[in-house]
Formats: sequence, C-alpha cells, structure tokens
Amino acid sequence: MRASDADREKVAQVLQRAHGEGRLDLHELDERLASAYAAKTYGDLVPLTADLGIPSPALLPTPVQQHLPASRVGGTPGSANSFAFWSGVERRGDWVVPVTHNAVAIMGGVVIDLTRARFAQQETTINAYALMGGIEVIVPPDVTVRVDGIGFMGAFEDSTHKGEPTVPGGPVVRVTGFAMMGGVEVKRPKKKKVKHPEIED
Repeated sequence: MRASDADREKVAQVLQRAHGEGRLDLHELDERLASAYAAKTYGDLVPLTADLGIPSPALLPTPVQQHLPASRVGGTPGSANSFAFWSGVERRGDWVVPVTHNAVAIMGGVVIDLTRARFAQQETTINAYALMGGIEVIVPPDVTVRVDGIGFMGAFEDSTHKGEPTVPGGPVVRVTGFAMMGGVEVKRPKKKKVKHPEIED
C-alpha cells in the first residue's frame, strides 16, 4: 500500500526522537531520514523503526487484501454463450469460463463479470459481437487482458491499462469481435472506498 506524506513525517519524528535518546548516531539518522522521505510504500517505512525499541507510531493501517481464489485456473466450464436480443444477460459471481465464450448483444446488453470467475484454461478468448447493443467485460487486476476487436460505427474500448498494473502470472483473457452501431467495453472493477479510523499520535 502506498505511503502518504503524513506517514513519512511520522516515521521521521520517531527517528529524530531515537537520535535524541542516543539510539541512533547522526550518520544513521541521516541515512534513515533519507530512506523515510524516499519511501513509496508502508513496507519501505516499517524497517526504519523496527529495531529502535520505540513504540511504533501506529501509522500503518493494515493493507486491504484482495480475497482472490488460490488458483484461477481449473474447474468444469460453464456456458459457452451469452446471448441478448432486446434483453439483458449478466454473468457474475462464481463461475468457470470456458476456453472460448461467445457474447452476442443485438439491441440488448450483456455483462460478463470475471471478478470472481475461474478459468478452464490459462488462456481464454471472449468473442464479443454487438449490433446496436452493448457488451461490458469486467476484468480484475490479477487477469491479463488483450483487446483487439473492431468497431464499425461503434467502438471497442479498453480502459484496463489506465489503472493498476496487471498482476504477473495470472490468467490471460483475449477479447475480440465486432461492434456495429454498438459498443464493447473492457474495464477493471470499481474500487471500493475503504475508510480507516482516525489514529491519534
């Protein structure tokens, strides 16, 4: 989890107090202060005060863990088709995506949410065809996505590269197909806002 300026400043105060008590010499203080102000994550900050015998400034909230399946690959494949004609179809929750899944939206909408899905194999292809309709594919960060569909008076939109980098080693999903007077959108899940209680010094 990324550290804030306030987090870095709290660690700097602890280091200065340790120097005042004789726990750090001036050279060690300079080194650790430089590391503290250059720290980018909580993991970079924790070691700087761990050996000082001073209570931690309790500045580091426990990182929020993504509860993802131990393995994304394996299981009995589910339906190979999602078809919407003047209607809507949604695939969400726990399901196993087959090696090839066809999504067709004709004047309707299809939502394929892979957030909690598993995959029959390491690489999966989603063929998306939208005719005056829309298809939305939601791909979590631990899944690499490749988009190469074509739009004609429509669009294939890939916004997955605007957020966090992909977690290496995960499954690969290729989204391809054709959108005519319709749209196919591939995106990451919305982040839930996590509120941490105020921590007093």
